[in-house]
Amino acid sequence: MTRRGRVVAWAGAVLAAVLLGTTGAGAWIYQHLDANIRGADIGDGLGDRPANLSPGSKNILVVGSDSRAGANAAYGKGLTTMQSDTLMVLHLSADRHWATALSFPRDSWVRIPSCVRGNGSRSAPHHFKINEAFSIGGDSGDIGKAASCTIKTIETATGLRIDHFASLDFQGFKGMVNALGGIEVCPEHAIHDTKAHLDLQAGCQTIRDEQALGYVRTRYSVGDGSDLGRIGRQQEFLKALGTKARAQLTSPGSLYGFLDSATRSLTTDRDLAGIKPLYDLAATLKDIPADRLTFLTVPNYPREADVPTDHANVVWQYPQAGDVFRALAHDREIDAAAKRRLTAAAAHPVTAAAVRVRVLNGTGAPGRAATAAAGLRALGFTVTATGNAPATGPTTLGYPAGLRDRAEVLAARLPGRLTPREAADAAPGEVTLTVGADFPVDGEG
Repeated sequence: MTRRGRVVAWAGAVLAAVLLGTTGAGAWIYQHLDANIRGADIGDGLGDRPANLSPGSKNILVVGSDSRAGANAAYGKGLTTMQSDTLMVLHLSADRHWATALSFPRDSWVRIPSCVRGNGSRSAPHHFKINEAFSIGGDSGDIGKAASCTIKTIETATGLRIDHFASLDFQGFKGMVNALGGIEVCPEHAIHDTKAHLDLQAGCQTIRDEQALGYVRTRYSVGDGSDLGRIGRQQEFLKALGTKARAQLTSPGSLYGFLDSATRSLTTDRDLAGIKPLYDLAATLKDIPADRLTFLTVPNYPREADVPTDHANVVWQYPQAGDVFRALAHDREIDAAAKRRLTAAAAHPVTAAAVRVRVLNGTGAPGRAATAAAGLRALGFTVTATGNAPATGPTTLGYPAGLRDRAEVLAARLPGRLTPREAADAAPGEVTLTVGADFPVDGEG
């Protein structure tokens, strides 16, 4: 399948609203809901992980899974592996006074590290859409391995340490919406999308069941048809879902229906699996003001700017994306002013094609600069020259004064966490990559 359904992730506002209501539930209801939640082992295969730079804060990877297992089979045929069709990290501040939900476009072109497959073998590192990580680990239906590969990919690409994982599928999403009596949406134009099975008139209306699922799945029949536009609609729908859940889930019947639908379709890491740990987490969220729950999408631009033949994917925009990742890693809130700066910067991205790179071989082994240069050209960088350098240790990246932003663009696309350094002897107008013994022989890493 080339087009897959979307599920709005179950994030903090909804979590707080519904789980806080279980405190008065009877023992049978509690045990039933607790047993619904599946715990997955995600520890295997993560390898070297980023340091926890802000103890007390939490990063929760939230996935809308398009698994076609069980009742979800009605949503498509021919899909043999799981995919992560909605992907976000929910960052909870250490003081629990604010939270940020950071969405990752599924068409993000990133480096997928080597991961453990369902059969125990390892995949080769390569570049592809970010949602492929979930399918690599989940090629045999093991959601733990699917989550593990996705976490490894996110951690490698962002430097964020992921603390927990939660996944919700199609049926859970529909059940949650239905238990609330539907969610009001106000499309400016009529939507007729046969792929999403959606036929919706313009104007405000309450939708539920298949219409709600179709609304968050639709892409090509709304706006510019991009994945980014769909993310925006999903975020708005999630806000409405959380607001209505807070306001209406007061009756035991409605609350039970909502929780039963959500928990039956919920898989988490083992530490988070169960009503008690989820309740404890929700209890810390209930007082976060609505205006301090921020929704962001990783800054990005069309990959076509770097690789003219690629009309389908996006790449992350640096240094802005790096600024977002560092802020969350150090538990710094991204406020309204910071969001405005990100929006303004999006109009003038520093593309890979705009970065001129000189590649030097500091290993003493022949051909290493040429191999690295070929990999950079495939990513869209402008390689100006290759050559040799005195034998060096680890790979280094130098830049002349005024080109730090270009050096950061290059560093973000290289394996590992390379820190650019200003160098007085750097060639004017270009950054210098000196390949060390740690640089992958195949150029992929």
